[in-house]
Amino acid sequence: MNSITQNLKSKLFAGIAILLPLYLTFIVIKILFISMEEISEPLLNKLGLDILGLGIILTIILIYILGLLMTNFLGRKIFNLGENIVKKVPIVNIIYTTLKQITDTFTKDSNDTFKGAIYIQYPRRGLWTMAFISGESESKEGIAYYHVFVPTTPNPTSGFFLVVPQSDSIATDMSVEEGLKTIISGGLLAPKKNPLP
Repeated sequence: MNSITQNLKSKLFAGIAILLPLYLTFIVIKILFISMEEISEPLLNKLGLDILGLGIILTIILIYILGLLMTNFLGRKIFNLGENIVKKVPIVNIIYTTLKQITDTFTKDSNDTFKGAIYIQYPRRGLWTMAFISGESESKEGIAYYHVFVPTTPNPTSGFFLVVPQSDSIATDMSVEEGLKTIISGGLLAPKKNPLP
């Protein structure tokens, strides 16, 4: 009886593990679809147009124009001014800053942010963790150091800044993107073979 219950539980959890990501993906896409339609609805009503999907196309064009404005000097200045106002509003500033950090992690070119992914022994000898190289320096004695960011799992926007001797690090043989996927997944997407001693 106990083995039947255990078998039933494992099958249910396996089913949930498959269904949940699909369901959440559907919900996110549905929310985006409805939101995009609602954003452009006032404009479409004024023009007297009622074509399914046209709202999404107009919203994508609007987002593109917004991106175009943000890539020039004047647009960036206006955005920074608005952002500074938002950051001064209590509670709103916490929500905005957190969401912006998460968004920046996925939208910014990680090659501009980090120079590579390495393994270091942290928080003590014998325990290895992944870190991302953010810079390099040299001591008075000529010892080469890496400036590294050690992200937390599953939220890579928070973590620790460390300065470690380059000789104490091992290359992961992974790109920054692959390293971030490994961190976010809690190691589930880590390669089966690693270069650790």
